[in-house]
Amino acid sequence: MASVKSTFDLTGKTALITGGSRGLGLQVAEALGEQGATIVLSSRKSADLEQAQAHLSKFGIHADWIAADNSKDDDVARLAEQTMSKHGRVDILVNNAGATWGAPTEDHPVDAWDKVMNLNIRSLFLLSQQIGKRSMIPNKYGRIVNIASIAGLLGSVSEMQTIAYNTSKGAVVNFTRALAGSWGRYGITVNALAPGFFPSKMTKGVIDNVGIDKLTTGVPLQRIGDGDDLKGAALLFSSDAGKHITGQILAIDGGVTAVMPSS
Repeated sequence: MASVKSTFDLTGKTALITGGSRGLGLQVAEALGEQGATIVLSSRKSADLEQAQAHLSKFGIHADWIAADNSKDDDVARLAEQTMSKHGRVDILVNNAGATWGAPTEDHPVDAWDKVMNLNIRSLFLLSQQIGKRSMIPNKYGRIVNIASIAGLLGSVSEMQTIAYNTSKGAVVNFTRALAGSWGRYGITVNALAPGFFPSKMTKGVIDNVGIDKLTTGVPLQRIGDGDDLKGAALLFSSDAGKHITGQILAIDGGVTAVMPSS
């Protein structure tokens, strides 16, 4: 029988984290790196990745990085190829890269819709497919953690203006379930975290427009997320502590999705 502590140990595992240079991706990198995983970060900008690498080094976490724009098919393939070439395998894939776009539904630009969809869901399929075929399926082992959102579990009020984002994250939710069913036979678990509001570059516009007070109205814990709130759940889904959990969506939202909205 393995000890509980040992089931969370990631020593010897390689974790590829997209959108890993800041925000939720960097938070997950901190958690997995602290538990011994070799970290590979990816995002579009080299300068951001260098800063993230320096940040992690302060905690004794060594991280490599590969700049790639996951909205481009060629970059997704290159990211998988370069990661495999250097590290030989990927045990943990955290699909975190994402984008949003604010516009009234009736005037939402089609090209902006496509931009959100390409990054938020198409790239998840392509990168998971690449890593699955190159590493996880041959090794009969893998942990895929998709970063969804409570926006994929709920609709939104008109002032949010996030029709494309909500739709894409709803797709992430069912992509997670479908992939879990498809690849369970290979020893691969696929789960998703659905954060509520966390401060980040992506959510800054919504927080500024709607306000913290309104965003926390009706939230049982009466707060938004902080720099540590995703770590425990991400570690559970990335480690052998969660080896019998697959196809699940866990909301990290202070209880928002657990209660009925007030009238």
